[in-house]
Parts: sequence; structure tokens; C-alpha cells
Amino acid sequence: MASEWYDLPGMKTLTRRQFGKTLAGTSAAAFAAASVPGLAFAQSPAALRFPDGFLWGCATASYQVEGAVNEDGRGQTNWDVFSHTPGKTFQGDTGDVADDSYHLYKQDVQLLKDLGVKVYRMSIAWARIFPNGTGRPNDKGMAYYDRVVDELLKNGITPYITLFHWDLPQALQDEFGGWASRETATAFAEYADVVSRRLGDRVHNWITLNEPQVCVYCGHEEGIHAPGLRDSRLAWQASHSLLLAHGMAVPVLRANGGTHTNVGITLNLASVHSATTTDEDQFVANMVDGGLNRWYLDPIFCGSYPDDILNLITIADDEPR
Repeated sequence: MASEWYDLPGMKTLTRRQFGKTLAGTSAAAFAAASVPGLAFAQSPAALRFPDGFLWGCATASYQVEGAVNEDGRGQTNWDVFSHTPGKTFQGDTGDVADDSYHLYKQDVQLLKDLGVKVYRMSIAWARIFPNGTGRPNDKGMAYYDRVVDELLKNGITPYITLFHWDLPQALQDEFGGWASRETATAFAEYADVVSRRLGDRVHNWITLNEPQVCVYCGHEEGIHAPGLRDSRLAWQASHSLLLAHGMAVPVLRANGGTHTNVGITLNLASVHSATTTDEDQFVANMVDGGLNRWYLDPIFCGSYPDDILNLITIADDEPR
């Protein structure tokens, strides 16, 4: 049965797929509005000044820059599989070599230093630490991140480390269904423990997950990111497993890092406003805000999912594919 837009007579039915597309469209529109040149100049120059202590830096993701996908025991990831599947990426591009930062990290750090960067946000490839997602850690993979962290600190650059930036060990996808399973969340907590024990004496700023909503929608709903699935039910299930993974990892990271450790999550939030004051538009705006923002914020800050969105998706059914 398709989900109803309750208490608003005459409104159309809403499937999970339509719901996801609405979220994606709203996110894109919000980004475009924020990116329009000249909007910032509506305020005085003094109002545009960044506050003291604002951290200027650069950021990368492991699959974007490292390359060396078959070196030193690194396992296969879902992005390796996805990018090597014909038609999935632009001109068949892969991360096999990327920027070759695995070999050129010293030159990369020097470029950061030359730019005056004081903060560098990087991610760790889970499959370099656990080639099969769990089990015995790969010391050669861990040693690489030792070298990168030491090189950053030697050059006066503070590392901010993201533990998951969408590249999941393929073994977890094959064995458990990836983020559709609670087993993957448990494996993530184990991975976070191993990495933070090894690097926690030098790294004091951790990000558990990068933009889980993108991983959920693009990877599990629309299939345009790894793992390339198009299953609405699995998408909502994956969102829960990702948030569970965050919740399981936070106390581990704090315990391993001590009092100076900061732990967070990167969420791609958007400001959502109703186009008009009609009941219909206000309902849709609240629904989009719930699925895009509150669905990820409420479990973290309130310990529960928003009731209105939870009730909506519980009775929703997929439209024909």
C-alpha cells in the first residue's frame, strides 16, 4: 500500500522513492542557493569576517586520492567494485591510481604547508586496516597512516580523521549486505577501536561518518554511488545501521583518546522552508526537513527518530521499478 499524506484531503500518495527524490532535490536547491555569487555581500564587510579561531584547511577522502588499491594488503572496497562496473562512472574512471597519495603523501603535505593550511581532514580506508572488514588488522595499512599523521604534525598541520567516507570493505557487503546489516555497525566499532588505539596519541579530532544521508540515498536508493543498490527498504535500514555505527564508535573513540579528544559526525544538512503558508506546502517542508535533517539529528541528540517520519515510512510501499 502506498503511503498517504495524512489529514490533507486531496493530496497525492507518497512512496519512499518519491520521498527520497524530494530530499535530494531540496538538498541540491539549498546548495545552489548557498553558492550564488554576490549573496554574501548583502551584509557589511565587518559582518562577513570569520571569527577568531576559525580553522582553515583542506579535505580529501581516501578513495579520491590514495590509489594503490592492490598494495600492502589493502582489501577490495565497494567503490572498487562499483567503479569497475561498466557505465557506473564518467568514462569508466576508477580510484586505482587517483592522485597516488599513497606514494606521494610527503609531496602532498608539502603542498598543504605551502598553502598555509593548518588543518587537514583526511579519511582512512577501512579496507587498508581490515582487508576483510573484520579479523586481524593489517599492520602495513596502519603503518601508512602512522607515516601520514607524523608527516602532517612535523609540518605543523593538525589531522582531522574521518573513519568512513563511503568506501566500505567489499567483504562486508558480500557477507552481511553492507550497511543493511547491524553486523557492519559492530565491525565499524571494532575498526574504530583499532585505529584510535594506534593513532590516538597523536590524533585528537575524529569524525565517525561522512554524510551518511548521501551514502544512503545515492548508494542504496538511487544506485548512483557504491554499492549501487536501488532498494528503498534497504536504504532506510542502512540509515539506521550507519547511525548505530556512529553511536557505537563514539564512546570507543573517547575512551581511547582521553580528555582532549573531539568526536563528531559530518552531516549534509539543509535549511528547509515552506514556499507558502498553505497547509500542503508546510506539510511537505516539514516532511523534507524530517527526512533530510531530523532523521539524522534526532537519534544523535535526542536518542530517537522523529515520529512523523517514522510513521510515514513504516506504512510506505515502493512504487514499481
